[in-house]
Amino acid sequence: MNNRRHFNPLRRRMVGAALGLGALGPLSSLSFAAGGNGSTNRFVFVVLRGGMDGLSAVPALGDPEFAAARGALAQFGAAPLTLDATFALHPNLSELHAMYGRGELAVVHAVGLPYRERSHFDAQQVLESGGVRPYEITTGWLARALAPSAAKSLALNTAVPLVLRGPGLVDTWAPSALPDPSADLVARLERMYGNDAALATALQRAKTLHFDGAMPNDMNAAADKGMANPGRGGNFSVLAQRAAEFLAQPNGPQAAVLELGGFDSHANQANPSGALSNTLRQLDAGLAALREGLLASGTWARTVVVVATEFGREVAVNGTLGTDHGTGGAAFVLGGAVKGGRVLADWPGLAKRDRFEGRDLRITTDMRALLRGVLADHLQVASKSLNNDVFPGSEAVKGLALLKA
Repeated sequence: MNNRRHFNPLRRRMVGAALGLGALGPLSSLSFAAGGNGSTNRFVFVVLRGGMDGLSAVPALGDPEFAAARGALAQFGAAPLTLDATFALHPNLSELHAMYGRGELAVVHAVGLPYRERSHFDAQQVLESGGVRPYEITTGWLARALAPSAAKSLALNTAVPLVLRGPGLVDTWAPSALPDPSADLVARLERMYGNDAALATALQRAKTLHFDGAMPNDMNAAADKGMANPGRGGNFSVLAQRAAEFLAQPNGPQAAVLELGGFDSHANQANPSGALSNTLRQLDAGLAALREGLLASGTWARTVVVVATEFGREVAVNGTLGTDHGTGGAAFVLGGAVKGGRVLADWPGLAKRDRFEGRDLRITTDMRALLRGVLADHLQVASKSLNNDVFPGSEAVKGLALLKA
């Protein structure tokens, strides 16, 4: 049983302020800020931390070099799920496979960042900042993309990830095993903050999120179950369900960010009961929960979800039956607004001569092309903003057409 306790963001902020620990800054706000462009489209960005092996998640079974190049990793615990003549999905991605069959999932393969090194920290910084080199930009591309419209955003986490840091306000939510603050405590804090506009506003937003958007009893039960059984979809599924609930609200956020770790698969990668297999199962269950929640509210049809990781892995198996840090990998684009049922890949091949530095799946699609296409077509971000603010210096990167006409 997982006994880790999850902090209640509302209580943490209330107590922190009551103890005189300082005012709440805009990046630590707890519920939806005012403003927005009135768009009903929704966008979700899912960050897979650790470097997902794109050739395990989306094996290129039709590549004549696949079996020889992958060695022991060419074997799966069950039959991979066919996508087309070349590609399949890992057997633990059955829900994604069903979305592909319904035309709701597109796979982008041999995709990656301008960054070509192999540091988790640097690659994640580039993935979230939208830059070319680590730390040249210190804010997030999604925050900058949403800024002109003052659209609302939400991080399903106790802290704001880099991709949402920057101009504007962003909110956070995470499940808690602690009891709710009493009405008396809230009333006392309201009186305490009465003469401080910033604190009073922050408290009111926190009340709106925590009480007006409180989880129904069945959601609380799901949260408890998820925290106790992380191997069955676990906390990621709980967060995905909650994201769907927030996104479905008429005045809810336009964008949300979710995170899932556990993709750094240096050993025993092909084990059907191993870490990577279980993490892929959690990803599949969470994305299915997100779809189910948005479908029930009628929001799925106007939603796009992008699932990306900081880099792929080396093509060849290493000495501990895993893979080491690489470059090219795979990304998923799903949602009711997506023109799915297809794999987009300028496939470079897996022969050693075709690999980057003789080691990695070669990147033939810039991750920024994927993101530019979605931001332009779905969130209506202007080309000038994409070129100058969101992904500076990316004028030559043409956005992918990923959405329905």
